[in-house]
Amino acid sequence: MKKILVLVMVWVAFSTATFAFNPSDYNAFYKLNNKTAFTGLVGYIDADQEQVAYLQHVFKVTEQEMKVAVNKQNETAAENVVNYNLRNSKFILSESQYRKYLEFVNVYLKDENNFALLTENK
Repeated sequence: MKKILVLVMVWVAFSTATFAFNPSDYNAFYKLNNKTAFTGLVGYIDADQEQVAYLQHVFKVTEQEMKVAVNKQNETAAENVVNYNLRNSKFILSESQYRKYLEFVNVYLKDENNFALLTENK
């Protein structure tokens, strides 16, 4: 009986560890470097050229670091990359631009087809 209980506990722990990190949850941040997405974002938040340059750098670092975190299946590192992206974007953008940026991340990056809805409400 003890062996069965231990086996079930190991199986549950293994299953939890296997499903705990889902790389597709973070794949959305790769889209930020996509030319179409970036151009749409810049137009949507009305960023100036200096902000565009800083955002390009932040998004490039985000993509590189996210690849490392996903390859290592390190959820903590992936969360740190997301926080890096959000903190730096907040520093670069004005309050209203950052609010629009968060809308963009939450809507567009989940489903690219929803971006039309954001631009209609601009």
